[in-house]
Amino acid sequence: MAQSTIFNIPSTDTVSKGKGYAEFDFLPQMPGIDATSTSPAVRTYIFNPRILVGLSDKVEVGANFVTPHTSGGNYCGTSSTCSYFQPNIKLKYYNNDDAGVALSAGIVWNTPINERSSQDSWGYVYTNLSKKVKSGNYGPRFTAGPYGVLSANQDVAKPTSFLSQPRAGVLLGYEQPVHPKASIVADWFSGKNGLGYFTPGVSFTLPGSGLLNIGYSVGNDSWQNSNATKNRYLFVYYGITF
Repeated sequence: MAQSTIFNIPSTDTVSKGKGYAEFDFLPQMPGIDATSTSPAVRTYIFNPRILVGLSDKVEVGANFVTPHTSGGNYCGTSSTCSYFQPNIKLKYYNNDDAGVALSAGIVWNTPINERSSQDSWGYVYTNLSKKVKSGNYGPRFTAGPYGVLSANQDVAKPTSFLSQPRAGVLLGYEQPVHPKASIVADWFSGKNGLGYFTPGVSFTLPGSGLLNIGYSVGNDSWQNSNATKNRYLFVYYGITF
């Protein structure tokens, strides 16, 4: 069942030609940021509907419509609710089922829909390799590759300026089937930037070509001090191929 990502990192899968894939992601910040004497408690919720279409058996295109909302504060500029459009394209340029090896490459772009005066567009390019270990019915699949951030934003006064450091890193993924309809999965973007999260979780295949993933995303900057920035989210998504 094709999907563009494991949780956050792109997989080497692509949606089959003539097929579509729809998904809805929900990420509540857990825990939220505690109230202080000068500021209220803050919790961010991220809503992300996604759609993908297979142009061929090797190429998929799609878009995310990311909408974070912060209660008790502003997420970007002067707004507590922000919206982003993320078009993307992926090419699976090598696939060998007998060897369990595939390679893909793609680009994901991000442009703000509101509060544009305080934010710039940015994106990332990547290539990755996956290896499926064929040992019985439950061999794991490993995914790895480099990524690079594309952004002209060097203005430290803008919220997306943290994407300038670092501007490159690695992505890693692990999928371990434990049942014909269940797997343990995890993925990681390196770097203390807007992509840098480690997300372990579980994945379930559902009737009707459905897929349910439940995990916990931990920001790479969550260990820098005792407050730990609380850059952590429960990650739940449901997807369906049609």
